[in-house]
Amino acid sequence: MKLTENEAQKIIDTIWNELKARNKQAIIAVADAHGELLAFLRMEKVKLSSIAVAQNKAYTSARTKRPTFEVGKNSTDPITGYDIAFYGDPRIVGFGGGVPIWHDDDVIGAVGVSGLSQEEDDELAKIGAKILDL
Repeated sequence: MKLTENEAQKIIDTIWNELKARNKQAIIAVADAHGELLAFLRMEKVKLSSIAVAQNKAYTSARTKRPTFEVGKNSTDPITGYDIAFYGDPRIVGFGGGVPIWHDDDVIGAVGVSGLSQEEDDELAKIGAKILDL
C-alpha cells in the first residue's frame, strides 16, 4: 500500500485545523515511504528555517521507521547512544516532530511538523499520522 496524495492532504488539513484551534502556526510536511515529499504546508508566520526541518523530520521518520524524537534520544544517550552522523545522511535529524505512518507492518510514509516546541511538533505530527484508517 502507498500513501496517496488525498491521504497526505487529509493529514495536512487535520493538523492545520488543530493549529488553527490552538491559534498557532507551523510547517507540515508529509513524505512517502522513501522520505520524499508528498505534501507540504507553510503557514505564514513560521520561521523559514523550519521548512527544511519539517521536511527532514518526515524524511528521517520514514527512512528510520521511527519517531524523530526517538532518533534524537538514542543519539544523546550517554550509555547506549551514538553520534547521529553514523547514519551517513545529513538529512537525518533528532528533533521531535517526525512520526512514521504505518499500514500493517510497513511504513508507508511519515509526517513532520516544525515551528513550535519539539513536544508540540511531536503531538501534532501524531495527530496527523493517526487520522488515516489503515
